Amino acid sequence: MGTSTTSTSRPETEGAVETRGIEPVPDHERRGRVRELFPTWVAANISVLLLTMGASLVINNSLNFWQVLIVAAIASAVSFGMVGLLSVSGKWGGAPGAMLSRAAFGVRGNYFPGAILWVARFGWETINAVTGAYAILTVLHLVFGIEANNVLVVVTLLAFVACTFLVSGMGRKALNVCNKYSTYLFSAISVVVLVYLVATAPWSSILHKSPGSTTLMIAGIGTIAAGGISWVPTGPDFARYLPHSASGKKIVGTTISGAALVLIPMVLMGGVMAVSNPELASQNTDPMSFLGQVLPQAIAIPYLITALIGMMLINSLSMYSAGFTAQTMGVKLPRALAVSINAAISLIGGLFMMLVAKDFIGQFIAFLTLLAVSFSAWIGVYGVDMFRRRKLAVRYDSAGLMDTGRTSRYWYAGGFCWQAMTAWAVALAAGLCFTKVQWFAGPLATTWIGENGLGWAATIAIAAVVFAVLPAAKESVPASGAEAPAESRQRVEVG
Repeated sequence: MGTSTTSTSRPETEGAVETRGIEPVPDHERRGRVRELFPTWVAANISVLLLTMGASLVINNSLNFWQVLIVAAIASAVSFGMVGLLSVSGKWGGAPGAMLSRAAFGVRGNYFPGAILWVARFGWETINAVTGAYAILTVLHLVFGIEANNVLVVVTLLAFVACTFLVSGMGRKALNVCNKYSTYLFSAISVVVLVYLVATAPWSSILHKSPGSTTLMIAGIGTIAAGGISWVPTGPDFARYLPHSASGKKIVGTTISGAALVLIPMVLMGGVMAVSNPELASQNTDPMSFLGQVLPQAIAIPYLITALIGMMLINSLSMYSAGFTAQTMGVKLPRALAVSINAAISLIGGLFMMLVAKDFIGQFIAFLTLLAVSFSAWIGVYGVDMFRRRKLAVRYDSAGLMDTGRTSRYWYAGGFCWQAMTAWAVALAAGLCFTKVQWFAGPLATTWIGENGLGWAATIAIAAVVFAVLPAAKESVPASGAEAPAESRQRVEVG
Protein backbone atom coordinates (compact mmCIF):
# COMPACT_ATOMS: atom_id res chain seq x y z
CA MET A 1 0.00 0.00 0.00
CA GLY A 2 1.55 3.26 -1.03
CA THR A 3 0.92 6.67 0.34
CA SER A 4 0.74 9.95 -1.44
CA THR A 5 4.16 11.52 -1.74
CA THR A 6 4.58 15.27 -1.67
CA SER A 7 7.61 17.32 -2.51
CA THR A 8 10.25 17.73 0.15
CA SER A 9 12.39 20.07 -1.89
CA ARG A 10 12.11 23.83 -1.94
CA PRO A 11 11.34 25.52 -5.25
CA GLU A 12 14.26 26.13 -7.56
CA THR A 13 15.88 29.47 -6.89
CA GLU A 14 18.54 31.56 -8.52
CA GLY A 15 21.10 30.35 -5.96
CA ALA A 16 24.14 28.26 -6.76
CA VAL A 17 22.78 25.02 -5.31
CA GLU A 18 19.78 23.41 -7.00
CA THR A 19 17.12 22.60 -4.42
CA ARG A 20 14.55 20.94 -6.63
CA GLY A 21 14.32 17.16 -6.43
CA ILE A 22 12.24 14.72 -8.45
CA GLU A 23 9.07 16.81 -8.48
CA PRO A 24 8.07 18.17 -11.91
CA VAL A 25 9.27 21.68 -12.72
CA PRO A 26 6.36 24.15 -12.95
CA ASP A 27 5.94 26.16 -16.13
CA HIS A 28 7.08 29.46 -14.60
CA GLU A 29 10.51 27.93 -13.84
CA ARG A 30 10.99 26.59 -17.38
CA ARG A 31 13.59 29.12 -18.46
CA GLY A 32 16.12 26.75 -20.00
CA ARG A 33 17.28 26.95 -23.61
CA VAL A 34 17.99 24.11 -26.01
CA ARG A 35 21.50 25.38 -26.72
CA GLU A 36 22.39 24.71 -23.07
CA LEU A 37 22.26 20.99 -23.90
CA PHE A 38 25.19 21.28 -26.30
CA PRO A 39 27.98 21.69 -23.73
CA THR A 40 26.26 19.10 -21.54
CA TRP A 41 26.67 16.37 -24.14
CA VAL A 42 30.13 17.59 -25.12
CA ALA A 43 31.20 17.23 -21.49
CA ALA A 44 29.52 13.82 -21.24
CA ASN A 45 32.01 12.49 -23.80
CA ILE A 46 35.27 14.02 -22.60
CA SER A 47 36.75 10.68 -21.60
CA VAL A 48 40.21 9.39 -22.44
CA LEU A 49 38.66 5.93 -22.43
CA LEU A 50 37.34 6.78 -25.90
CA LEU A 51 40.95 6.83 -27.08
CA THR A 52 41.49 3.34 -25.72
CA MET A 53 38.23 2.15 -27.29
CA GLY A 54 39.27 3.63 -30.64
CA ALA A 55 42.60 1.84 -30.37
CA SER A 56 40.79 -1.38 -29.57
CA LEU A 57 38.84 -1.08 -32.84
CA VAL A 58 42.14 -1.10 -34.73
CA ILE A 59 44.04 -3.69 -32.71
CA ASN A 60 41.34 -6.10 -31.48
CA ASN A 61 38.78 -5.65 -34.30
CA SER A 62 41.39 -5.12 -37.05
CA LEU A 63 39.50 -2.15 -38.52
CA ASN A 64 41.17 0.44 -40.72
CA PHE A 65 40.95 4.24 -40.46
CA TRP A 66 37.84 4.60 -42.63
CA GLN A 67 36.00 1.83 -40.82
CA VAL A 68 36.78 3.42 -37.46
CA LEU A 69 35.40 6.72 -38.79
CA ILE A 70 32.18 5.02 -39.93
CA VAL A 71 31.82 3.12 -36.65
CA ALA A 72 32.27 6.28 -34.57
CA ALA A 73 29.84 8.29 -36.72
CA ILE A 74 27.11 5.64 -36.68
CA ALA A 75 27.56 4.89 -32.97
CA SER A 76 27.30 8.55 -31.97
CA ALA A 77 24.29 9.21 -34.22
CA VAL A 78 22.37 6.12 -33.08
CA SER A 79 23.10 6.25 -29.36
CA PHE A 80 22.82 10.00 -28.84
CA GLY A 81 19.94 10.15 -31.30
CA MET A 82 18.06 8.01 -28.78
CA VAL A 83 19.29 10.24 -25.96
CA GLY A 84 17.93 13.30 -27.74
CA LEU A 85 14.64 11.69 -28.76
CA LEU A 86 13.80 10.47 -25.27
CA SER A 87 15.01 13.77 -23.79
CA VAL A 88 11.93 15.34 -25.36
CA SER A 89 9.86 13.69 -22.64
CA GLY A 90 11.69 15.93 -20.18
CA LYS A 91 10.10 19.06 -21.65
CA TRP A 92 6.73 17.28 -21.76
CA GLY A 93 6.70 16.28 -18.10
CA GLY A 94 9.30 18.57 -16.53
CA ALA A 95 10.66 15.68 -14.46
CA PRO A 96 13.71 13.36 -14.47
CA GLY A 97 13.59 10.23 -16.64
CA ALA A 98 13.48 7.95 -13.59
CA MET A 99 10.35 9.80 -12.44
CA LEU A 100 8.60 9.89 -15.83
CA SER A 101 9.25 6.16 -16.06
CA ARG A 102 6.51 5.67 -13.45
CA ALA A 103 3.97 6.56 -16.13
CA ALA A 104 5.12 3.59 -18.22
CA PHE A 105 5.81 0.92 -15.59
CA GLY A 106 3.50 1.94 -12.76
CA VAL A 107 4.36 3.32 -9.34
CA ARG A 108 5.61 -0.01 -8.00
CA GLY A 109 6.64 -1.55 -11.29
CA ASN A 110 9.12 1.28 -11.83
CA TYR A 111 11.20 0.00 -8.91
CA PHE A 112 12.38 -3.00 -10.95
CA PRO A 113 13.96 -1.30 -14.00
CA GLY A 114 14.89 1.59 -11.71
CA ALA A 115 16.92 -0.71 -9.48
CA ILE A 116 18.88 -2.11 -12.44
CA LEU A 117 19.52 1.37 -13.86
CA TRP A 118 20.69 2.53 -10.45
CA VAL A 119 23.08 -0.40 -10.06
CA ALA A 120 24.40 0.19 -13.59
CA ARG A 121 25.12 3.79 -12.65
CA PHE A 122 27.23 2.55 -9.74
CA GLY A 123 29.37 0.65 -12.21
CA TRP A 124 29.66 3.56 -14.63
CA GLU A 125 30.62 5.99 -11.88
CA THR A 126 33.17 3.53 -10.53
CA ILE A 127 34.77 3.15 -13.97
CA ASN A 128 35.01 6.93 -14.36
CA ALA A 129 36.36 7.40 -10.84
CA VAL A 130 39.09 4.83 -11.46
CA THR A 131 39.98 6.44 -14.79
CA GLY A 132 40.14 9.86 -13.17
CA ALA A 133 42.36 8.59 -10.38
CA TYR A 134 44.70 6.99 -12.92
CA ALA A 135 44.84 10.32 -14.76
CA ILE A 136 45.96 12.06 -11.56
CA LEU A 137 48.60 9.38 -10.94
CA THR A 138 49.91 9.73 -14.49
CA VAL A 139 50.20 13.52 -14.16
CA LEU A 140 52.05 13.13 -10.84
CA HIS A 141 54.44 10.67 -12.49
CA LEU A 142 55.08 12.81 -15.55
CA VAL A 143 55.53 16.09 -13.65
CA PHE A 144 57.16 15.00 -10.38
CA GLY A 145 58.35 11.47 -11.12
CA ILE A 146 56.17 10.12 -8.28
CA GLU A 147 55.50 6.39 -8.54
CA ALA A 148 52.06 5.09 -7.63
CA ASN A 149 51.55 3.17 -4.38
CA ASN A 150 48.52 1.98 -2.43
CA VAL A 151 48.35 5.06 -0.22
CA LEU A 152 48.53 7.40 -3.22
CA VAL A 153 45.86 5.35 -4.99
CA VAL A 154 43.49 5.84 -2.05
CA VAL A 155 44.23 9.57 -1.81
CA THR A 156 43.78 10.27 -5.54
CA LEU A 157 40.58 8.24 -5.79
CA LEU A 158 39.14 9.94 -2.72
CA ALA A 159 40.03 13.37 -4.12
CA PHE A 160 38.40 12.62 -7.47
CA VAL A 161 35.17 11.27 -5.93
CA ALA A 162 34.99 14.20 -3.48
CA CYS A 163 35.27 16.78 -6.27
CA THR A 164 32.68 14.91 -8.32
CA PHE A 165 30.29 14.83 -5.39
CA LEU A 166 30.74 18.57 -4.79
CA VAL A 167 29.90 19.56 -8.38
CA SER A 168 27.00 17.11 -8.82
CA GLY A 169 25.58 18.05 -5.42
CA MET A 170 25.36 21.72 -6.44
CA GLY A 171 23.07 20.77 -9.32
CA ARG A 172 22.06 21.89 -12.80
CA LYS A 173 23.37 25.47 -12.79
CA ALA A 174 26.83 24.55 -11.55
CA LEU A 175 27.00 21.73 -14.11
CA ASN A 176 25.97 24.07 -16.94
CA VAL A 177 28.73 26.55 -16.06
CA CYS A 178 31.38 23.82 -15.72
CA ASN A 179 30.28 22.15 -18.94
CA LYS A 180 30.46 25.41 -20.88
CA TYR A 181 34.03 26.28 -19.96
CA SER A 182 35.31 22.70 -20.08
CA THR A 183 34.04 22.56 -23.67
CA TYR A 184 36.20 25.58 -24.60
CA LEU A 185 39.22 24.19 -22.76
CA PHE A 186 38.94 20.69 -24.18
CA SER A 187 38.40 21.97 -27.73
CA ALA A 188 41.56 24.08 -27.54
CA ILE A 189 43.85 21.32 -26.27
CA SER A 190 42.28 18.75 -28.64
CA VAL A 191 43.24 20.93 -31.59
CA VAL A 192 46.83 20.85 -30.35
CA VAL A 193 46.76 17.04 -30.07
CA LEU A 194 45.21 16.71 -33.53
CA VAL A 195 47.86 18.94 -35.07
CA TYR A 196 50.59 16.87 -33.43
CA LEU A 197 49.08 13.60 -34.66
CA VAL A 198 48.62 14.95 -38.18
CA ALA A 199 52.27 16.01 -38.24
CA THR A 200 53.79 12.84 -36.75
CA ALA A 201 51.49 9.90 -37.45
CA PRO A 202 52.54 7.28 -40.04
CA TRP A 203 49.72 8.17 -42.45
CA SER A 204 50.89 5.82 -45.17
CA SER A 205 50.42 2.85 -42.85
CA ILE A 206 47.18 4.27 -41.45
CA LEU A 207 45.44 4.96 -44.76
CA HIS A 208 46.57 1.77 -46.48
CA LYS A 209 45.71 -0.64 -43.69
CA SER A 210 43.57 -3.56 -44.86
CA PRO A 211 39.91 -3.41 -43.77
CA GLY A 212 38.53 -5.66 -41.06
CA SER A 213 35.48 -7.88 -41.30
CA THR A 214 31.94 -6.49 -41.41
CA THR A 215 31.07 -8.56 -38.35
CA LEU A 216 33.74 -6.90 -36.21
CA MET A 217 32.78 -3.52 -37.62
CA ILE A 218 29.14 -3.98 -36.54
CA ALA A 219 30.29 -5.26 -33.16
CA GLY A 220 32.46 -2.16 -32.83
CA ILE A 221 29.42 0.06 -33.34
CA GLY A 222 27.75 -1.63 -30.37
CA THR A 223 30.82 -1.19 -28.17
CA ILE A 224 31.16 2.53 -28.91
CA ALA A 225 27.39 3.11 -28.77
CA ALA A 226 27.10 1.50 -25.32
CA GLY A 227 28.42 4.62 -23.63
CA GLY A 228 25.78 6.78 -25.31
CA ILE A 229 23.02 4.28 -24.58
CA SER A 230 23.81 4.56 -20.87
CA TRP A 231 22.86 8.25 -21.04
CA VAL A 232 19.39 7.67 -22.55
CA PRO A 233 17.44 7.48 -19.25
CA THR A 234 19.35 10.59 -18.14
CA GLY A 235 18.34 12.74 -21.12
CA PRO A 236 15.04 14.02 -19.65
CA ASP A 237 16.89 15.16 -16.50
CA PHE A 238 18.65 17.89 -18.47
CA ALA A 239 15.65 18.85 -20.63
CA ARG A 240 13.13 19.25 -17.80
CA TYR A 241 13.81 22.98 -17.45
CA LEU A 242 13.02 23.59 -21.12
CA PRO A 243 9.67 25.26 -21.87
CA HIS A 244 6.96 23.32 -23.68
CA SER A 245 7.62 25.45 -26.76
CA ALA A 246 11.21 24.19 -27.11
CA SER A 247 11.76 22.41 -30.42
CA GLY A 248 12.04 18.66 -30.10
CA LYS A 249 13.99 18.49 -33.36
CA LYS A 250 16.50 20.98 -31.99
CA ILE A 251 16.82 18.93 -28.80
CA VAL A 252 17.71 15.85 -30.84
CA GLY A 253 20.05 17.74 -33.18
CA THR A 254 21.84 19.55 -30.36
CA THR A 255 22.32 16.32 -28.43
CA ILE A 256 23.79 14.43 -31.40
CA SER A 257 26.05 17.29 -32.51
CA GLY A 258 27.37 17.93 -28.99
CA ALA A 259 28.26 14.28 -28.50
CA ALA A 260 29.65 13.73 -32.02
CA LEU A 261 31.90 16.79 -31.74
CA VAL A 262 33.95 14.92 -29.13
CA LEU A 263 33.20 11.23 -29.64
CA ILE A 264 34.18 10.94 -33.31
CA PRO A 265 37.56 12.73 -33.07
CA MET A 266 38.42 10.93 -29.81
CA VAL A 267 37.75 7.48 -31.25
CA LEU A 268 39.64 8.38 -34.45
CA MET A 269 42.58 9.73 -32.45
CA GLY A 270 42.70 6.46 -30.52
CA GLY A 271 42.81 4.53 -33.77
CA VAL A 272 45.62 6.69 -35.13
CA MET A 273 47.59 6.34 -31.88
CA ALA A 274 47.17 2.57 -32.04
CA VAL A 275 49.10 2.39 -35.31
CA SER A 276 51.97 4.37 -33.76
CA ASN A 277 51.86 2.41 -30.51
CA PRO A 278 50.21 -1.04 -30.84
CA GLU A 279 50.49 -1.56 -27.07
CA LEU A 280 47.88 1.14 -26.52
CA ALA A 281 44.89 -1.20 -26.39
CA SER A 282 46.65 -3.69 -24.14
CA GLN A 283 47.03 -1.37 -21.13
CA ASN A 284 44.99 -3.70 -18.96
CA THR A 285 45.58 -2.11 -15.57
CA ASP A 286 46.22 1.59 -16.24
CA PRO A 287 44.28 3.13 -19.15
CA MET A 288 46.01 6.52 -18.81
CA SER A 289 49.77 5.90 -18.79
CA PHE A 290 49.96 5.39 -22.57
CA LEU A 291 49.47 9.12 -23.17
CA GLY A 292 52.89 9.77 -21.69
CA GLN A 293 54.33 7.35 -24.25
CA VAL A 294 52.41 8.55 -27.32
CA LEU A 295 52.49 12.33 -26.72
CA PRO A 296 55.34 14.62 -25.65
CA GLN A 297 55.03 15.79 -22.04
CA ALA A 298 54.30 19.37 -23.08
CA ILE A 299 51.09 18.09 -24.70
CA ALA A 300 50.35 15.00 -22.59
CA ILE A 301 50.23 16.85 -19.26
CA PRO A 302 47.70 19.60 -20.21
CA TYR A 303 45.70 17.04 -22.18
CA LEU A 304 45.50 14.73 -19.17
CA ILE A 305 44.48 17.60 -16.91
CA THR A 306 41.76 18.61 -19.37
CA ALA A 307 40.60 15.01 -19.66
CA LEU A 308 40.58 14.77 -15.87
CA ILE A 309 38.20 17.72 -15.71
CA GLY A 310 36.08 16.07 -18.38
CA MET A 311 35.88 12.76 -16.53
CA MET A 312 34.96 14.62 -13.36
CA LEU A 313 32.08 16.28 -15.21
CA ILE A 314 30.97 12.96 -16.71
CA ASN A 315 30.77 11.50 -13.24
CA SER A 316 29.05 14.62 -11.93
CA LEU A 317 26.38 14.35 -14.64
CA SER A 318 25.88 10.67 -13.84
CA MET A 319 25.72 11.26 -10.07
CA TYR A 320 23.32 14.18 -10.62
CA SER A 321 20.85 11.83 -12.31
CA ALA A 322 21.61 9.02 -9.86
CA GLY A 323 20.34 11.26 -7.08
CA PHE A 324 16.97 11.43 -8.84
CA THR A 325 16.94 7.65 -9.31
CA ALA A 326 17.65 7.18 -5.60
CA GLN A 327 14.76 9.47 -4.66
CA THR A 328 12.45 7.66 -7.09
CA MET A 329 13.47 4.38 -5.46
CA GLY A 330 12.27 5.70 -2.11
CA VAL A 331 15.46 7.14 -0.59
CA LYS A 332 14.18 9.82 1.80
CA LEU A 333 16.95 12.33 1.25
CA PRO A 334 17.25 15.60 -0.68
CA ARG A 335 18.81 15.11 -4.11
CA ALA A 336 22.20 16.52 -3.09
CA LEU A 337 22.46 14.08 -0.18
CA ALA A 338 21.09 11.18 -2.20
CA VAL A 339 24.08 11.66 -4.50
CA SER A 340 26.32 10.73 -1.55
CA ILE A 341 25.17 7.11 -1.78
CA ASN A 342 26.57 6.78 -5.29
CA ALA A 343 29.74 8.64 -4.28
CA ALA A 344 30.39 6.19 -1.44
CA ILE A 345 29.76 3.13 -3.60
CA SER A 346 31.96 4.41 -6.45
CA LEU A 347 34.74 5.00 -3.92
CA ILE A 348 34.51 1.44 -2.56
CA GLY A 349 34.22 -0.09 -6.05
CA GLY A 350 37.11 2.04 -7.30
CA LEU A 351 39.38 0.88 -4.50
CA PHE A 352 38.58 -2.72 -5.38
CA MET A 353 39.36 -2.20 -9.08
CA MET A 354 42.62 -0.35 -8.44
CA LEU A 355 43.99 -2.41 -5.58
CA VAL A 356 42.59 -5.90 -6.25
CA ALA A 357 41.40 -6.33 -9.86
CA LYS A 358 43.96 -6.47 -12.68
CA ASP A 359 42.26 -6.40 -16.09
CA PHE A 360 40.72 -2.92 -16.16
CA ILE A 361 40.07 -2.70 -19.91
CA GLY A 362 38.61 -6.21 -20.11
CA GLN A 363 36.25 -5.44 -17.25
CA PHE A 364 35.36 -2.12 -18.83
CA ILE A 365 34.35 -3.67 -22.17
CA ALA A 366 32.37 -6.40 -20.38
CA PHE A 367 30.64 -3.76 -18.28
CA LEU A 368 29.76 -1.66 -21.36
CA THR A 369 28.24 -4.69 -23.07
CA LEU A 370 26.03 -5.60 -20.10
CA LEU A 371 25.24 -1.93 -19.51
CA ALA A 372 23.88 -1.52 -23.04
CA VAL A 373 21.57 -4.52 -22.66
CA SER A 374 20.24 -3.49 -19.25
CA PHE A 375 19.44 0.06 -20.43
CA SER A 376 18.04 -1.11 -23.78
CA ALA A 377 15.12 -3.03 -22.24
CA TRP A 378 14.01 0.18 -20.52
CA ILE A 379 14.49 2.22 -23.72
CA GLY A 380 12.17 0.00 -25.76
CA VAL A 381 9.28 0.28 -23.31
CA TYR A 382 9.78 3.96 -22.54
CA GLY A 383 10.03 4.85 -26.23
CA VAL A 384 6.72 3.17 -27.08
CA ASP A 385 5.07 4.89 -24.11
CA MET A 386 6.33 8.24 -25.44
CA PHE A 387 5.05 7.45 -28.93
CA ARG A 388 1.58 6.63 -27.58
CA ARG A 389 1.45 9.84 -25.55
CA ARG A 390 2.31 11.92 -28.59
CA LYS A 391 -0.17 10.06 -30.78
CA LEU A 392 -2.98 10.42 -28.22
CA ALA A 393 -1.95 13.99 -27.30
CA VAL A 394 -1.65 13.17 -23.60
CA ARG A 395 0.94 14.78 -21.34
CA TYR A 396 2.34 13.40 -18.12
CA ASP A 397 0.19 14.12 -15.06
CA SER A 398 2.37 15.92 -12.50
CA ALA A 399 0.16 15.03 -9.54
CA GLY A 400 -0.01 11.41 -10.65
CA LEU A 401 3.78 11.16 -10.92
CA MET A 402 4.26 12.39 -7.35
CA ASP A 403 1.46 10.25 -5.89
CA THR A 404 2.74 6.80 -4.88
CA GLY A 405 -0.57 5.56 -3.48
CA ARG A 406 -3.68 3.95 -4.95
CA THR A 407 -4.98 7.37 -5.97
CA SER A 408 -2.11 7.78 -8.42
CA ARG A 409 -3.03 8.04 -12.08
CA TYR A 410 -0.22 5.55 -12.70
CA TRP A 411 -1.28 2.94 -10.15
CA TYR A 412 -2.60 0.60 -12.87
CA ALA A 413 -3.08 -2.87 -11.28
CA GLY A 414 -1.64 -2.98 -7.78
CA GLY A 415 0.94 -0.38 -8.72
CA PHE A 416 2.18 -2.36 -11.76
CA CYS A 417 1.67 -1.92 -15.48
CA TRP A 418 1.89 -5.62 -16.32
CA GLN A 419 2.22 -4.95 -20.05
CA ALA A 420 5.33 -2.82 -19.55
CA MET A 421 6.78 -5.18 -16.96
CA THR A 422 6.27 -8.18 -19.27
CA ALA A 423 7.90 -6.47 -22.25
CA TRP A 424 10.82 -5.27 -20.13
CA ALA A 425 11.47 -8.66 -18.52
CA VAL A 426 11.19 -10.62 -21.78
CA ALA A 427 13.51 -8.22 -23.60
CA LEU A 428 16.07 -8.16 -20.80
CA ALA A 429 16.21 -11.97 -20.68
CA ALA A 430 16.47 -12.20 -24.48
CA GLY A 431 19.20 -9.56 -24.60
CA LEU A 432 21.30 -11.45 -22.07
CA CYS A 433 20.88 -14.61 -24.14
CA PHE A 434 22.56 -12.84 -27.09
CA THR A 435 25.37 -11.45 -24.94
CA LYS A 436 28.94 -12.68 -24.54
CA VAL A 437 31.55 -11.15 -22.26
CA GLN A 438 34.71 -12.39 -20.54
CA TRP A 439 32.95 -14.33 -17.82
CA PHE A 440 29.48 -14.90 -19.30
CA ALA A 441 28.03 -16.23 -22.56
CA GLY A 442 24.32 -16.48 -23.28
CA PRO A 443 22.87 -19.51 -25.11
CA LEU A 444 22.28 -17.38 -28.25
CA ALA A 445 25.67 -15.67 -28.24
CA THR A 446 26.81 -17.70 -31.27
CA THR A 447 23.89 -16.57 -33.46
CA TRP A 448 24.28 -13.82 -36.07
CA ILE A 449 22.93 -11.24 -33.61
CA GLY A 450 25.27 -12.41 -30.88
CA GLU A 451 28.36 -12.64 -33.07
CA ASN A 452 27.76 -9.13 -34.39
CA GLY A 453 27.31 -7.68 -30.91
CA LEU A 454 23.72 -6.62 -31.59
CA GLY A 455 22.22 -7.88 -28.35
CA TRP A 456 21.46 -4.29 -27.33
CA ALA A 457 19.58 -3.59 -30.59
CA ALA A 458 17.62 -6.83 -30.29
CA THR A 459 16.73 -5.92 -26.71
CA ILE A 460 15.29 -2.55 -27.74
CA ALA A 461 13.33 -4.09 -30.61
CA ILE A 462 11.92 -6.95 -28.51
CA ALA A 463 10.87 -4.63 -25.68
CA ALA A 464 9.21 -2.20 -28.10
CA VAL A 465 7.40 -4.89 -30.13
CA VAL A 466 6.12 -6.83 -27.12
CA PHE A 467 4.91 -3.68 -25.37
CA ALA A 468 3.29 -2.38 -28.56
CA VAL A 469 1.35 -5.57 -29.34
CA LEU A 470 0.06 -6.10 -25.80
CA PRO A 471 -3.25 -4.36 -24.93
CA ALA A 472 -2.59 -0.75 -24.00
CA ALA A 473 -2.78 -0.16 -20.25
CA LYS A 474 -5.41 2.24 -19.00
CA GLU A 475 -4.26 4.91 -16.61
CA SER A 476 -6.13 4.83 -13.31
CA VAL A 477 -9.01 7.23 -12.73
CA PRO A 478 -8.63 9.34 -9.58
CA ALA A 479 -10.80 8.18 -6.69
CA SER A 480 -12.92 11.32 -6.96
CA GLY A 481 -13.77 10.38 -10.53
CA ALA A 482 -12.65 13.81 -11.67
CA GLU A 483 -11.23 14.39 -15.09
CA ALA A 484 -7.50 14.58 -15.53
CA PRO A 485 -6.02 18.08 -15.22
CA ALA A 486 -6.33 20.15 -18.38
CA GLU A 487 -2.54 20.23 -18.68
CA SER A 488 -2.41 16.44 -19.05
CA ARG A 489 -4.91 16.56 -21.92
CA GLN A 490 -3.03 19.17 -23.95
CA ARG A 491 -1.33 18.12 -27.12
CA VAL A 492 2.34 17.20 -26.97
CA GLU A 493 4.68 17.84 -29.86
CA VAL A 494 8.13 16.50 -30.75
CA GLY A 495 8.77 19.21 -33.30
